[in-house]
Amino acid sequence: MNVIGKILPIDGYHVVMDEQPFIDFNASLTHFYQPLIGVQAISLYYTLFYEVDYAQKAQTHHTLMTYLNLTLDNIYRARIKLEAIGLLKTYKRREDNRDYYTYSVQRPYSPNQFFGEPMLSQLLLHHIGEQKYNELYARYVKDSIAYGEEVTADFNEVFDTITPSSSAVLNMENEKENRETDLMDFSWIEQSLRQRFIPAEKVLHSVNKKLIYQMKVLYDAESIEIEKALLWALDEDNQLNQEEFKSACHDMFISRNNGQAIRLNEKMAAVDTQVSMKQPATKEEQLIHELENISPKQLLEDLSDGNHASEQDIKVVREVMTKQGLPAPVMNVLIHYVLLQSNMKLSKAYMETIAGHWSRVGLKTAKDAMNFAKQEQEKYKSSKSKPRKSNNYNYNNNYKKEVVPDWFNNRKKTPSKNTTDSNISEQEQQEIEAKLQKYLNES
Repeated sequence: MNVIGKILPIDGYHVVMDEQPFIDFNASLTHFYQPLIGVQAISLYYTLFYEVDYAQKAQTHHTLMTYLNLTLDNIYRARIKLEAIGLLKTYKRREDNRDYYTYSVQRPYSPNQFFGEPMLSQLLLHHIGEQKYNELYARYVKDSIAYGEEVTADFNEVFDTITPSSSAVLNMENEKENRETDLMDFSWIEQSLRQRFIPAEKVLHSVNKKLIYQMKVLYDAESIEIEKALLWALDEDNQLNQEEFKSACHDMFISRNNGQAIRLNEKMAAVDTQVSMKQPATKEEQLIHELENISPKQLLEDLSDGNHASEQDIKVVREVMTKQGLPAPVMNVLIHYVLLQSNMKLSKAYMETIAGHWSRVGLKTAKDAMNFAKQEQEKYKSSKSKPRKSNNYNYNNNYKKEVVPDWFNNRKKTPSKNTTDSNISEQEQQEIEAKLQKYLNES
């Protein structure tokens, strides 16, 4: 399964838990779940469990990498195992160009509940062997003691409730039946039973339907195999013996797979299989395929003719990769690009500048990063090839002239009204002063 780039170090997460587990849930995780999903998944479960409502602010997945000392790819694999086994539910949202995850931790089954689940108990049996399985069963599942006849009062004997209408009861029954039949189509089993004059409703009740579905999924059984195992496990009263049915399904699986034991394996996605089957045709496709599947450390060593990558170069790559949250394929393209542009020198400052740009753009794959780098390079070449204007300006002739209105140039030719009025007033003032002086002299 291709898990590269599924989550990034800068992606945030928050942990919640709706139901508190029982007191001794560690025994179930250690003895029942761990043999099925492995120690890394259990470690992730414990880490998330003790971070329930720990921080008000969302943390980044870089925190999980630090706690678990695991890569993001291994953390993602551990997470989907927890989801598949029923120990975790994951919700995703996107805000401010970042992904945020809410991890809802689910409480594990108690020992009694675990052994009561046919699919999980059968898987555990095949993983740890019959002897260890029986030891765990004897340790955690206590045999019921005969206390006598039960005389516990029933709810309806003590309390009076409102009786629902007949239509509501019918809808509830139909809804329950639909939930059961959604898991699997039982029409072919029902038809086979009726052909043998076996009452189908007696065999195909809800408990048996769930068991039949789980065994079909667990052993990847064909319809004819399920039918044979079912008929084999019916007793003379047409009652299904569940243990015989499980044994019959297991025997058919062993026979079909030449004695190979059943194991939990990660399912390969169909898309990944098709991609792996398609061989790269051109040299560019070969390079992209290599950059998608190689680690940055291996890339540095390959570009150094097989020599070990220097500790300083690895440190630079690690800091840039974790700080900017670039996926490994995009980081590989960045390393390749910087080395080609810097004469095979790994400049940290230059790398950080480009990494910040690529992180804001949101590149996810090596192909996207390579195409984006080509586009930026073409823009740089086209801008460099454009003719530039000369900077040797003639400041005496080429300066920007200001526009001067005509009235400013002609202001001395045409006297304004205010100027004329001012001159007349001054002349009158002089005449008045002369007359006054004459008057004083005569007096």
